[in-house]
This record gives sequence, C-alpha cells and structure tokens, in this order.
Amino acid sequence: MRAFDLSLYLVLDPDLCAGIGMVETARLAVAGGATMVQLRDKHAGTIRMIETGRALKQALDGTGALLIINDDVEAAIAIGADGLHIGQEDMDARKARAMVGAEMILGLSVESEVLANAVDPDLIDYTGVGPVFATPTKADHKQPIGFDGLARLVKASPVPSVAIGGLKADHVAEVFAAGARGLAVVSAICGTPDPEAATRRIAAEIRKARA
Repeated sequence: MRAFDLSLYLVLDPDLCAGIGMVETARLAVAGGATMVQLRDKHAGTIRMIETGRALKQALDGTGALLIINDDVEAAIAIGADGLHIGQEDMDARKARAMVGAEMILGLSVESEVLANAVDPDLIDYTGVGPVFATPTKADHKQPIGFDGLARLVKASPVPSVAIGGLKADHVAEVFAAGARGLAVVSAICGTPDPEAATRRIAAEIRKARA
C-alpha cells in the first residue's frame, strides 16, 4: 500500500460539478491543495465510471494527489486507481481487499462506534467517519454525529480517519481537534465559482490547524 494524505479529501459530485465537469473541478482543486480525490457517481454504470476515472487519472498524473473510486471495485481495478472506498452496505471488506490486492488503498465508511471498533486494520487502511452534519449531497446519510461523535469514532477506529458530512473551511480546526487526519468535502469545492480558490482557503486552515 502506498502512503496517503487524508488532510484535504475532495469527493466529486456529478451534479454539483456539472458547470465545469468533474475532471476540471478535480484539476483545479488539486492545484489548490487537495491531496486525495474520490470519484463518486451513484448513477453511473461501470463503463462510465471507467471513462471518467481514466480522465481523472490522467489529469492528476504527476500532481501527487491520489484517485479513489467509490463503491465500484471493477472500475477501480480497470482504471488502476490508487484506492477504493466502500460503504457498509456496498461490499464485504474482506472480499473487496481480495479483489483489489494488497497495494490498493481501501477505505470504509463508519457511522457508529460499534462499526469503528469492528474495523480490521489488516483489511482497511482508513475510515470515513460521519456524517458530522446533515448534508444534501447524500440523501440517505445516517444521523449526524457532530464533533463529539467524531472524536469518539476517531478514537474507536484502529486506522486513520477522515471526517465527512457538511464540512467547510470554518470546521477545519474542530475536525483536527477531534483527532481526524483530514476532512472530506463536497459542496465546499464542487460547484463553487472558483474551486481552486475554495480549496486554497481550506488548505490554509489545515496548515493553521497542524501548526
């Protein structure tokens, strides 16, 4: 498994990114400091995921930012992505690890302390913890956990955690104070007038939080 930096984790949303597209949004966000980019498109089939993922991989080549594919293990393998992210209902973690092999990063969403405690560090490399707040970008999300809940789940997780759910630049200090290694953002970058500037603002807050 390669090293990874969860600090500024962009989750692409095809609807929010529709104005300039997911590839251009990702390119600008990485220029602004995004460290990881996740392709999440629940309405796309595997063929379209592969097409978009390959375009993203080309756009990110040489930047140091890593490409993660949400849910679609076949697409992740075909793209040669850096990682796969799965939810609790998507696929069994052991099966996912067997399919992607030892080198690919594997992330898992956790929404409770019970689920965080159950994470097997031999299979999972990081946890996506949340939702911290309610968010319209994921209509079926679980009950928001807030920053107190985030701290509990991060402590329970045996692997590094990235916080997700309605997070923006103003939340960076609290995310890192809770022990998370970074924050995953969607609407704080996707669909903004200037994705690069929006990312730079978050990156600046991350530098302050880590100082």
